Amino acid sequence: MPLAPVSAETLREALAKAYANNPTLTAQRAAQRATDENVPIARSNGLPSLAASGTATENAIQANNNFLNPERLANSQLQLSVPLYQGGAVRNAVRAAETRVESGQATLRNTEANTFVNVVAAYMNVIRDEAIVGLNQQNVRVLDVNLNASRDRFQVGDLTRTDVAQSEARLALARAQLQSAEAQLISSRENYIAVVGAPPVALEQPPALPNLPASPAAAVDTALDRNPQLLAARKAADATRFDIDVARAGRRPRVAAVTTGTYFNYLGSVPAVANGQRVPGSGTAVTTGLQLSLPLFQGGAPAARVRQAEAGRSQAIEQLTGAERAVISQTRSAYAIWQSAQQVIASSETAVNANKLSLEGVRAENSVGTRTILDILNAEQELLNSQVTLVTARRDAYVAGFALLAAMGNAEARDLNLEGTTLYDPTTNYKRVRRRFNDFGDDGEPEPLATSTRATPAQTATVSGPLDPMLDTDVDRSPGLTTGASSPNRQ
Repeated sequence: MPLAPVSAETLREALAKAYANNPTLTAQRAAQRATDENVPIARSNGLPSLAASGTATENAIQANNNFLNPERLANSQLQLSVPLYQGGAVRNAVRAAETRVESGQATLRNTEANTFVNVVAAYMNVIRDEAIVGLNQQNVRVLDVNLNASRDRFQVGDLTRTDVAQSEARLALARAQLQSAEAQLISSRENYIAVVGAPPVALEQPPALPNLPASPAAAVDTALDRNPQLLAARKAADATRFDIDVARAGRRPRVAAVTTGTYFNYLGSVPAVANGQRVPGSGTAVTTGLQLSLPLFQGGAPAARVRQAEAGRSQAIEQLTGAERAVISQTRSAYAIWQSAQQVIASSETAVNANKLSLEGVRAENSVGTRTILDILNAEQELLNSQVTLVTARRDAYVAGFALLAAMGNAEARDLNLEGTTLYDPTTNYKRVRRRFNDFGDDGEPEPLATSTRATPAQTATVSGPLDPMLDTDVDRSPGLTTGASSPNRQ
């Protein structure tokens, strides 16, 4: 996705910051690493196991009829068990775990896309609200000039007290609207910090979105192939097929090779010779063989597990259908909102230009006495409303367009060209752990990755950037308006 060159704070920088520091995203990466560990856990059931045990006993009361009954006994045992056949349980459990790893990787991609949609929305909300605050500040300045002019003209008899009251009311309402807009701007900036991890600084206008579809049908076709939420649901449904085979393995025989070594020591508590025979005080023994386990009756538990796994697969299939419906709905809705916002932008631009001409005409007609102060106030309000509608439509169009790309599976980190950012590869950790068998291997105590925003300053509603030329409206300080020089009673 081509983005604008870096100068102030660009959308690319905001996306890169969120990619590195957003806690929702870093938490999902940790969840994926936990999912990766299910593969070596499943494999461990098919690997040899080695166990040691030991006991030490002291007989408090000895039987009188057994002269070889020792007072003390130490016993240790070492057993090696090698599974040879487990009915396919291990193989299918590993396959299920591997498939869920793939599902988790798709879920991580979906979390990335959703995070980026939130970043774009927060970015555009700040731009929109800064523009709205600027428009309301401009409106307050205009109405303040109008009020002063109305008071001056009232003093010389050109206007009535009603005209002054109307100007005062509109100025008071404009100040209230400005306060509401400033509060909304502060809220949007704080939300930006929560999503991105840093305050917004002189946000630049975002670049045009590439590769938007020509029709909702084309968007849906792409989404059904690439949407990560749908891909995750498909893999999750595939994994349940192996769960059924794992459950069926509970009814099959199991074979293992077992070798056991035993060492015992009476700790000097038996006589060295008894009945003319030497009695050893310690000894060792080794046994080896095959162990066959053939389940004959288990109270219906295997059948219940199979039915449970089958029901779980049925649930996953229905959830896949639900995910497909959601993706189709999301894609079509985003396309409709994007198209509608594009049309609103075109209509609003026409309305803004027309309202500017209308306001100029009303002001000119007021200067010659054919329009009232109320007509000027209404024309100014209509211009402000159309400008706010335009700013809002621009924001809605961009966010809906990006959400459409996300629904199509084209708004992930690998698609956004986040220069200077190392992309997180979930397969790296999976390859690292999938064949590990060391019982004492760990990664140490985790450290936080997402940065805290506790030290960021509280945001204000200060707006320093200039307005878009289309939104900018100069305050009319012409003598005809401020002094009524052209009114009929001045001629």
